[in-house]
Amino acid sequence: MSLYSEYLAERGNKTVYETDKGFIVYSFTEDALYIEDCYVRPDFRRTKVASEFGDYAAGIAKFKGKSKLLGSIVPTSNGASESMQMLLAYGFKLDSSSNNFIVLKKDV
Repeated sequence: MSLYSEYLAERGNKTVYETDKGFIVYSFTEDALYIEDCYVRPDFRRTKVASEFGDYAAGIAKFKGKSKLLGSIVPTSNGASESMQMLLAYGFKLDSSSNNFIVLKKDV
């Protein structure tokens, strides 16, 4: 586990799953696993690594008795379009949106 992962776990009660290809950061709500961040190294993009991270998160959600995955996007942030495309391709649907914040969900 990287120092950054240890920091997130200690300071924010977040869980980080890391591989040599990237990482996913998640936490739990009452009924969902919230994917806070997902990063895939550039040399592994478009190779289904993000889907593998999503499958991992879905498995954890089911194990913890959660009924859905949540993800969010700040449309003005760098890489927002790519993040939106990734979530939609994985089957997420719009849950809600407000001023510069979009929440998407997927049932598991």
